[in-house]
Amino acid sequence: MADYERIRLVILGGAGVGKSAIVRRLLGQGFTERYKATVEDLYSRECILGTLTLKVDLLDTAGDLQFPAMRRLSIATAHAFLLVYASTSQPSFECVKRCFEEVREQRSDFQEVPIVIAGNKLDLAPTRREVRIEDVSEWLFCELPKLRAKVMECSAKDDYNIKELFRCFVTLSRIVPKSPAGETTESGLRRRCSAYGSRRSGSPSGRTGSAGAGPGGQQQQQQQLLAAQGSTVVAIAEEVRSKPRSRSLIRRASRKTKQQIRDAHADDCNIS
Repeated sequence: MADYERIRLVILGGAGVGKSAIVRRLLGQGFTERYKATVEDLYSRECILGTLTLKVDLLDTAGDLQFPAMRRLSIATAHAFLLVYASTSQPSFECVKRCFEEVREQRSDFQEVPIVIAGNKLDLAPTRREVRIEDVSEWLFCELPKLRAKVMECSAKDDYNIKELFRCFVTLSRIVPKSPAGETTESGLRRRCSAYGSRRSGSPSGRTGSAGAGPGGQQQQQQQLLAAQGSTVVAIAEEVRSKPRSRSLIRRASRKTKQQIRDAHADDCNIS
């Protein structure tokens, strides 16, 4: 906790979409059905993320445009934005679009500022939905330039996805690494060892007999191949096909022996 940072999260959106309800849920103040218009409320909260302590200022803004100077100041001083609409109100989504245009006009770095677009009142969506999350995603990721943004749906009444909204800001802001280790871990897939490496290291997966590691074992294999006749050649060809072949053995084998193997089982000696 030696490092301290203070960030300001500004919440924008139309009137009555549940901006204040989301903030109260995050602060553990519960939920109330009573509606009270917000002028501008500032909340502070300290969040501990590993060794990092964040002092977060939550600025809950007015849903109307009665205070343009205050609105411009809040946009200019923000480190991140939460744009809230109601999934049961298409006009509230149009208001979010206007809020984003304000951010784009006043902030030259709008593409680097973390933005989360939240569709509140998901508890009412099954019967009264007017805004589909697919339409919001299409507007955000297809019509707009590349942003550091994410779309989520939530319910302040049911306390659904409220904490996840603010976890998104931590991820989008890249304040802390995604994992405590911060290092790339090895995957479950490992590189296969070559036949020569396994023989040099004395791996038991080599040929039987003399382990196929030293020159004495290779000479013995060569003598066996030279003495092979009839069915013995066939058996050796099967062995060569099923197990990795040593290149040094191939180089030292006589041409006559290799020709006998090809004649015995021409199809079995194809090595890809």
